Formats: sequence, structure tokens, C-alpha cells
Amino acid sequence: MSSRKPAYKLVIVESPAKARTISKFLGRTYKVEASNGHVRDLPKSQLGVDVEHGFEPKYITIRGRGEVLERIRKEAKGAKSIILATDPDREGEAISWHLATILGIDPESACRVEFNEITEKTVKSAIKKPRTINMELVAAQQARRILDRLVGYKISPLLWVKIKKGLSAGRVQSVATRMVVDREQEIEQFEPEEYWHVDSKLSTSGKTLSARFVALNGEKVALSDGEQAGEIKRLIEQGGFTVSAIKRGERHKHPAPPFTTSNMQQEASRKLGFTTAKTMQIAQQLYEGVDIEGRGTLGLISYIRTDSVRLSEEAVAEAREAIANRYGSEYVPEKPNSYKGRKNAQDAHEAIRPTNLDLRPEEIKTSLTNDQFKLYRLVYLRFVACQMADAVYETQQIEMKSEAGVTLRSSAERVKFAGFTAVYEESLDDQGTLDNLASAMADVNEGDKVDVLEAEATQHFTQPPARYTEASLVRALEEKGIGRPSTYAPTISTILARGYVMREKKQLFPTELGVMITDMMKEYFSDIVDIAFTAGMENQLDRVEEGELDWHEVIEGFYGPFEKTLENAESKIEKVDIKDEVSDVVCDKCGAMMVYKIGRFGRFLACPNFPECRNTKAIQVEIEAPCPKCGAKLLQKTSRKGRKFYGCERYPDCDFVSWEMPVKEKCPKCGSYMTLSRTKKGDFYVCANETCRTRVPAAQQEEEE
Repeated sequence: MSSRKPAYKLVIVESPAKARTISKFLGRTYKVEASNGHVRDLPKSQLGVDVEHGFEPKYITIRGRGEVLERIRKEAKGAKSIILATDPDREGEAISWHLATILGIDPESACRVEFNEITEKTVKSAIKKPRTINMELVAAQQARRILDRLVGYKISPLLWVKIKKGLSAGRVQSVATRMVVDREQEIEQFEPEEYWHVDSKLSTSGKTLSARFVALNGEKVALSDGEQAGEIKRLIEQGGFTVSAIKRGERHKHPAPPFTTSNMQQEASRKLGFTTAKTMQIAQQLYEGVDIEGRGTLGLISYIRTDSVRLSEEAVAEAREAIANRYGSEYVPEKPNSYKGRKNAQDAHEAIRPTNLDLRPEEIKTSLTNDQFKLYRLVYLRFVACQMADAVYETQQIEMKSEAGVTLRSSAERVKFAGFTAVYEESLDDQGTLDNLASAMADVNEGDKVDVLEAEATQHFTQPPARYTEASLVRALEEKGIGRPSTYAPTISTILARGYVMREKKQLFPTELGVMITDMMKEYFSDIVDIAFTAGMENQLDRVEEGELDWHEVIEGFYGPFEKTLENAESKIEKVDIKDEVSDVVCDKCGAMMVYKIGRFGRFLACPNFPECRNTKAIQVEIEAPCPKCGAKLLQKTSRKGRKFYGCERYPDCDFVSWEMPVKEKCPKCGSYMTLSRTKKGDFYVCANETCRTRVPAAQQEEEE
């Protein structure tokens, strides 16, 4: 008798963590192996795309994957059947196709399974329903990969020759860099406008109210200068106010939708301080499976790369039941909440949600790392809240008029029913300030007399657009249709790693190198960094996925004009001569004369005896203005992350520092030092005193002196 063991079924997934989780669900009749991501790709040493013959790609085994493939081939020989269970998206479909090609599996056979969450029920159900490989998904991924390779491998060498070795351009990364550069230019060219508020403290019926001036003689008035605001303040202080109108009502606030990839990245940045890359790394761990004490390895959240806000009926029903049990039936809306996704959203997968509401974050906290707990809790609460009833607020607006014709308005609200806010509230990138001062609800009646306790006029200036954070850049990329859920985190990581963009206190700034590259791209490769063009290309890739376009046609339509643009750029771009210029600074380590070099953050001093001597120094430039604090010299410096700033030469004895360049002229109103602001309409000096902020044309100030 043969002692040969019965044949097994081989399941192939991407990651070892996913393999460990799934193998525990499937038992001994299955073997689960991991491919460790992609196993084949275009070669790094050459273009790898035959532009003369239909743009056919040349794939090779990725370095380091040989041993992985050898192990998979060995297991495949003894397998009864092979099941490809890679992630349920374009990349996952492509990995399955590459594996099928390598293992000699017919893509038309029922060899492919997918699941949106890694739970025992879902995995076992999916294994019973294999399908063929979706070649339209594979075509979309292949088209994207070839497009990115053509752009990167055709433009990057040009940058190496004309500017500096090691630079790169990319179809999505170049647009993202441009957006950061453009935003910085908007900020630099922004011209603040002055405006004023006049706020009052009032007393009526024993209650104290806060109110803001809104109208004079029945006409709304926007206060634009201090003289105007002072006159209104004087009229308010004359008193004689009575309650002229009271509006009471209700305001309903609807919960935010469940997480998409970009929503999760934005909210994790705002609430948890996570970078996009960190968010995706932790989310991947939660999706693939975590060992939960007493329960084994479980996938805690559903698939993490999605731009859909759709939820399954089962998930919604589970949420509604849990809400009723935990919070009461009044917290369950009459009908389940449904949400509309953004235009062009791919609806293949559900929104990101917990796989099992019985696994409360606090109850499994000891089995999770601190970061895993924080992100899981965020996903969990967001999902529960999205199926809860609206929050209801009681609102009150009181208008008071004086005999002098001044109208003041006091607004207030209080929670009538907490609804979903008992669980979760969404954060905003820019919280801003309320136009109306918030007051406590007051029990007053029309005709009641109102006493003025005090009035105050405050000066304000309109603010420039905020610099991008990782969260707001992801939102902007999504809104403009640039990239897809899987690309946001790697795109931001790339532009940071390349030194085109820097991150400081969450804000993203372009570096000198980023500005230089973007300017060149805008001049010679305008389509590549054009937002509308790039979004249109994303739409074409979506149409390939939907079977509406052939991928060869998409690449051919792009490459013809691109090739002509490339030829034009090669002939017209002048080489940026970055020869080492010798300075008058002596290297304090070896005595050589240091030279000027250009790095990712601009020019710096370096020893010419590199690599024997690795000494470098930041270039310090003296500016005309003295230090406002001690009168010593002020130096222009470069921060660790490449941003220019101005500091005292006597540091650390004097700690003066400013991001804006101080000038020698003093503020004509308060005597404080002023800084230079460059705009399209010319140069201005702006008072550094936050309570003054007087602004005068630079030419006018110099003439007066």
C-alpha cells in the first residue's frame, strides 16, 4: 500500500502575514504560500517597453523573488489545484496573472478568488467560488505601469544630463510636486485685506450675551478700517438697545460617511498625526490579520484600498443592531444611512470598516500595538457613527437694535440630541473661526431692554491659502482625479524622498530643487504636469478597466505627442552648469578651500576632498537689517529641512528667528520691525507686530525715509 499523502490545494497570496491568517481558516487540506508582492516587473536597467511593436512590455523576475518562485513552483507540483488569492484590485489581479503565466495556469480557468475582508466565513465562502482572471483589470494595471515607465525613463535621464544625477520625474509625482509649488507661489503673491469686527458684551434679563455688529440703519456694513470700526464702537457705547427679533430653530448634522482610503489617510493625519505611509502600513497589518488573545489571528478591517462609500446590507444590519443595543433605539435612524461617492469613484469594494463589531477596540487593546489600536479605533467608531441618527441642535439668533440704528446679532446653540456625536465627529484641516460669537442660550423676549457692558473693535487681515499638509494634499489629489487610492501614500513618500518637497510641522513646502524641476516641467513638459491632462489619463485607464478602451490605443495616443515633446525638450533645454565654485571659506577639518554645491535644498558648502573629508556647512548670508532683539547682524540660514529663515549671528545668546525677511525700516504706526512681502503688485513692508500688521509699499517707505 502507498503511504503517499492525499494531494492538497495550493493557495497563493501576497504577504506572509496574510498567508498565516488564511492558513488557520482553511485547515490541512490547503497549503498557503506568499509571493511577497509582485514577482515580475519591467527591468530597472532598461526601458523594458517595445515602443516599435505595440508597446509590449518585457517582464523579468524581480531580484530576490527567485527563491520565492522556486518554493511556489515546488509546492505547485504536488498540488491538486492552484488558487490565486491576491488582493482584490488592479495590482492584485496583475500579480495573479503574472503567477498564472509563470506556473502555466490558463487565465480563463477558474483559478482566481478574492475577498474584501480576511475572516473565516468570507475566506471559506470565496474559496468555493473561483472565477477567471479579469484581463481588463490586468490591462488597466499594465497600461498604468507602462505609462509611468515611459514618463519616468524618458524624462529622468534628460534631467540627469541637463541638471543633476539622481533626479526623477513621474506621471503623478510631478503633478503632486507642482501643486505644492503652485500653492507656495499663491501664498507668496497673496495680498492680505484689512477688515474689522466690533464685538460687545451685553446684559439683558440677568443674562450676559456676546454679540457682533452686523448692520447700520438696516444695511449690512463690512468694516474695512479702524476709523470706521471706531465710529461703530462709539455708537454701540451710547447704548439704547432693545431686542428686535428672535429666531429659534433646529439644526441637523448628518454623520460623515465610512472611510475610503483617502478619508482614512486624512483623518489619521488630523486626529492621530500619522503620515499617509504610516497609516497604510498599519492599516495593512489590521487587514491581513492580528493575533487576538483567545481568538487567534483575525483580519480586523476590510480591504484598505478603496474609494467607495458603499456598505454591504449585512454590515449595515450588524451596525444598526449594535447601535440599538448599546445606545438605544432612538440612536438608530428610521432608514439606514446611505452615502453618495465622488464622481469617477471605483465601486468594486466596500468602504473600510471593521470586520466584526463584537471586537470592540478597548476589549482587544492588549493584543494590539498602540498605533494599531489608535487606527482600529478610528475605523471602528467612524463606521458605527455613519449608521447612527443625526445630531440635533437647538438654535437661537437674537437681533438687537439701538436708537442710533446699530444692529447687533447674538447666535447660540445647544445640543438637543447627541446622535452620532456620542461616538465620533470628523475633524477638519482648517477649523477657522465663527463669523458670529457663540453665546449661551438666553431666555429673552422681543422688546426687552439690553445694556451694553463693553464694546471692542479688533483688526483682522484675510489669510493666504493654507500650505498643504499630507492630509489636504491627498484630498486635493482625489478631488482633482489625480492618482487612485493605492497611489496617494507612495506618491507623497516619493516627492519627500526625492527632496522636491519637505515636511515641517505637518506642512509641505517646495524645496529649491522642487521649484527648479517644476519650472522646467511646466515649460517643456506641460502636459505631464497639467492637472486636467493627468486626470483625463486616469479616466482613460478606468475605461480600460471597464472594457471600453484597448490599452494599446491609450498608450499610443499618449506616446505620439509625448515623443515630439521629448525631442523638443532635448534640443532646447540648456544644461544647468553646476561646476563646483571655490569659496573663500577654509575647511576647518582639513584646511582645503571649500566649494559651493547644489543639493536637494539648494546651495551649500562642501569640502573638495570628499570622500576623504566629508565636512559640509550651510551658507550664511548677511542681510541689511540688524537683529530687532539685540542689534547684531542678521543672517539668512537654511533649516534642517531646507527652508530659508533669518536668525541672529549671536545665537544661542540671542534667540531671535523669523521665517520672513526683516528689513531695516520701522513700522510707521507702532515702531515695531517690519518684514518684506513680495507680491504681483510690488514689494510691501508688513509690520511684524500681530496686533498691528500695518502694510505699506516698500518704495513709499523708502521715500519717506
